[in-house]
Amino acid sequence: MAEEKSIAVNRKARHDYEILETYEAGIVLSGGEIKSIRAGRIQLRDGYAHIKEGEAWLENVHISPYEQAKRENPPPARRRKLLLHRQEISRLIGKTQERGLTLVPLEVYLSRGRAKVRIALARGRRQYDKRRAIAEREARRESERVRKSRGSG
Repeated sequence: MAEEKSIAVNRKARHDYEILETYEAGIVLSGGEIKSIRAGRIQLRDGYAHIKEGEAWLENVHISPYEQAKRENPPPARRRKLLLHRQEISRLIGKTQERGLTLVPLEVYLSRGRAKVRIALARGRRQYDKRRAIAEREARRESERVRKSRGSG
């Protein structure tokens, strides 16, 4: 397995969405953008992906300009093409046309020196679903804590 170095994680996505499937995609970047990503200057919070005319696009992901590349810096929140296999794009076209399914970026990481994004096919959670998920997580943590204290005591 190739070495992966996580750069940015969209923690809010797992809270706001129910993750159904994940995909790995390459990102088409300029030279200054990859250097900015390696420096960790990327923000996924409001980002999303969509399929348009048979191509996958990443929108609203903010990559800060690389200071040393003054002239070649594209706009920070421009749309970027995602590199996916044709079969994956076809599958995603069918899935995203279903009611309530969307593509969200979960994580950006480096794999063999190349920037990759892990995108997820997800369904939005309602407020009561979010509260239930938090309650379940808290209950799981509490039972873990009790189990650990009994084992060491």
